[in-house]
Amino acid sequence: MSNFVSPLTEAVAAGQKAVAVDAAMIAKLTDMAGDFAINLSIALIILVVTVFVSKWAAGVTRRALSRVRGFRHDPTVLSFAVQVVRVVVLIVGFIAVLQRLGVQTTSIIAVLGAASLAVGLALQGTLSNVAAGVLLLVLRPYRVGDVIDIGGVAGSVQRLDLFTTQMSNANNHKIVVPNSKVLGDTILNLSGQKTRRVEINFTVGYGEDLNAARRVLAAVAELHEKVLPDPAPWTGVTGLLDSAVQITLHAWVESGDWWQTQADLMQGGKEALDAADIEIPFPHQVAVPYGDEDVMPVVTVRTAEQKAERDRVSGADEALQGEG
Repeated sequence: MSNFVSPLTEAVAAGQKAVAVDAAMIAKLTDMAGDFAINLSIALIILVVTVFVSKWAAGVTRRALSRVRGFRHDPTVLSFAVQVVRVVVLIVGFIAVLQRLGVQTTSIIAVLGAASLAVGLALQGTLSNVAAGVLLLVLRPYRVGDVIDIGGVAGSVQRLDLFTTQMSNANNHKIVVPNSKVLGDTILNLSGQKTRRVEINFTVGYGEDLNAARRVLAAVAELHEKVLPDPAPWTGVTGLLDSAVQITLHAWVESGDWWQTQADLMQGGKEALDAADIEIPFPHQVAVPYGDEDVMPVVTVRTAEQKAERDRVSGADEALQGEG
């Protein structure tokens, strides 16, 4: 009987021990789940607070820089600095979230450091855009609102981000150019100066009075209200073309008045030359017989003066024939 009781007692003891172990494990798992739930809740709170703090810090940065005289009227610096502050706050908040969830950020930093070469090679284009954006902010070749030409693409600068420069052209098309391309290409700032020069080329016939033509064009520029008196408008002969003499008109205007003033001077110059009876020659196609009449005539280009001279000679021949 005692031999039968002893194994039974051992089985009961083992069962009690297993139950105790299970209870301890359950208690431990419960504690772990409770701790994780608490940490997860705190991490979510930190994440939400980080988002709000990033917006608040961005607003504070914008207001603070707006009070600085050098940055008050410079939206380029404002938008760039606000974006940098917001990104930095978000990065700090995400690190705090990972630490709260038990992730060893030092290990992550070590892994990122070991993989920095591969990441740098994979993201060299993106990183170069960031570096170019910082250099553009420091060098300041243009500002928001300037009209620039980058590699033949012209537009008004709307925004300078960490990665891109956003522009809009005269047709209101949105143009996005990577900062690395902007920094590596020729930047033509069309509105970077307060004044701009209008340059228009006119052509007059070889038989016209060139001084009279120059005076007519200069008078058109001097009478225009948008043309600046200093430097004064200038005209001069700048080319002897095949069928005309080229006269160039220079006039200085405010940068914002350049487009309309150029159109006005171009129209006004043409009308003034017409009113002064100064010929603006243009090419004509004249059929000249060559050899047999059955042969296809040769088409040449002649000036208005040459055509008038040919008509005069033909008219004289016809008159002689009539008298005969």
